[in-house]
Amino acid sequence: MLIVDRGQVCKTCPSLCSSLKEYAVVGANLASVDSPAQIELVRPWRTATLVTASIAAVELVLLVVLGVIVLGRSLAPHVHAAATQAAKATTHRAAPAHAPAAKKARPVKAHGRILPRGKTGILVLNGNGISGAAAQAADVARSRGYTIVAAKNAPRTGYPTWRVMAAPGFAREAVRFARDLNLARARVGPLDGMTPKQLHGAKLVLILGISR
Repeated sequence: MLIVDRGQVCKTCPSLCSSLKEYAVVGANLASVDSPAQIELVRPWRTATLVTASIAAVELVLLVVLGVIVLGRSLAPHVHAAATQAAKATTHRAAPAHAPAAKKARPVKAHGRILPRGKTGILVLNGNGISGAAAQAADVARSRGYTIVAAKNAPRTGYPTWRVMAAPGFAREAVRFARDLNLARARVGPLDGMTPKQLHGAKLVLILGISR
């Protein structure tokens, strides 16, 4: 390798020395500028970074969409069950509006033809505590054509008004009897506190109260 002494060259040939100095300055300036090879090395890194960021963004979007789908599938059965229960509750609440109205209690209906007055036995009970009241009422019923089975005191007293009670199947006879005694239709009703066996064959019971 040949080694040149710069000082010796400058002494021997000053013009050549000045040229060498100029070449050295130019070389230093060129060395300070990035070469095309270096620039080309930087560009692929930037491109790779952009591509990587784009891929990551797409993956993030896909993960969000997948999460929404999975969450929707897990919540769908619960939503369906809640909707079904709400529909059933609405149906149950609306059902009573269409339910038939409760039937009112009715007096005992009569069976067959109405009995003649002479075959309609009457049991007279004194419920007002007035002595002889049952016998007087029995006479009134006989005068209307009815058969008196018995006339006696009621198990208790204190009835405010006269009442007519009908054995099962003799409601029409009871209405007729009340009309014959000038009693209101509201005074007629079924047996209350008594059984047919206690009537001794009578079809109607007349209970005397304090007022007629």
